[in-house]
Amino acid sequence: MKILVLITFIIIFSNQSAYSENVKVVDGDTIKIGDEKIRFSGIDAPEINQDCIQNGEKISCGKLVKDVLIKKIGDEIPKCTIEGKDFYKRTLAECFVNNESLSSYLVRNGYAFAYRKYSKKFIEDENFAKKNKLGLWSMKFKYPWEFRKL
Repeated sequence: MKILVLITFIIIFSNQSAYSENVKVVDGDTIKIGDEKIRFSGIDAPEINQDCIQNGEKISCGKLVKDVLIKKIGDEIPKCTIEGKDFYKRTLAECFVNNESLSSYLVRNGYAFAYRKYSKKFIEDENFAKKNKLGLWSMKFKYPWEFRKL
């Protein structure tokens, strides 16, 4: 019996490690778990090649936000509530790490925006970040949906 429990533990631990290696942050509002590309619903983050201006200096705010998300996820495997598919056939979902919404975290800390065109869910978080000049709100930026039109 002890050997069976030990073997089960090793299999679960091995699968957990292999699976977490398959969690990839694509950009500030998109992750990939295994073969599934997941776009966070209700928010919009800077594009990976998007720059912002902070204290007169150009910074890669797209990369900054991606790095913030990588750090927030850490070694965890996000648990996602699927809400549908988008125009590009990506899965739309709200994802959580340690029961905290990654979308709410990003918006509340000023690294993403409430995507009002599709959802009103994160407006309070955005108002908090804007009022406190957190993250991108301390910089000059274009909203991601404006940047994509350029």
